[in-house]
Amino acid sequence: MKGTPERKPFTGRHAALILAAFFGIVIGVNMVMASFALSTFGGTVVDNSYVASQRYNEWLARAEAQDRLGWEKSVAVDKSRHVRLTILEKAAPLQGISVTATLRHPLGQAPARTMDFATQADGSLRSLEPLPAGRWQIDIAVHRGADEARYRVDLK
Repeated sequence: MKGTPERKPFTGRHAALILAAFFGIVIGVNMVMASFALSTFGGTVVDNSYVASQRYNEWLARAEAQDRLGWEKSVAVDKSRHVRLTILEKAAPLQGISVTATLRHPLGQAPARTMDFATQADGSLRSLEPLPAGRWQIDIAVHRGADEARYRVDLK
């Protein structure tokens, strides 16, 4: 007749191996997550939060003034990867505007660069250079006389 096999006793060595494996996994996962966090962080939102807080009311006033203008923006990427920008006022393309645009990679992996536009026959603006592949943020400043509007758009 067969007997039941004898169980080996649980020793301090087993406990040490289990603890070492547990903490090894926890430390390994933390290191991987920390490396992902550091490699994708693009920097600070503001360099000095105190100075930013002092300018907060000014920023609110500028935003309210921009809302009163009633301008509507349309930003798209066409098939040839050129950025198309249309600024509308009362459903008609806004005339007599100047535009400055800065293109930034959202994770800071590529240097920021300016983007130039040419006016098209329909009143829209088209970038002179195509948008590089990947995700981008474009900061657009539109001026007409003393009026100014600023937009930030994510592009793919």
